[in-house]
Amino acid sequence: MDKIKQWLSVLPHPIRWALTMFIGLILLILGLVMMVTPGPGLLFIFFGLSILALELEWARELNKQGMQGLQVVVAKLKEFWFKLFRKK
Repeated sequence: MDKIKQWLSVLPHPIRWALTMFIGLILLILGLVMMVTPGPGLLFIFFGLSILALELEWARELNKQGMQGLQVVVAKLKEFWFKLFRKK
């Protein structure tokens, strides 16, 4: 994400904003379509929100909440696997 942010920082603000909105919305829409068709829908939704978060506060907050939820899920999965293999 830092490379994208660095690349976009050299552009003038109106062009940066338009490009960020276009790419973020395209990825978000593709992710929503992939939720009902085969494909990595959640991944595209996450990437779309991450790109939109470069310019929009609501996307930044939603992205932060998603990352916190993902950390909880990963911690529970680690705990489950640790308990599963510890018994053997």
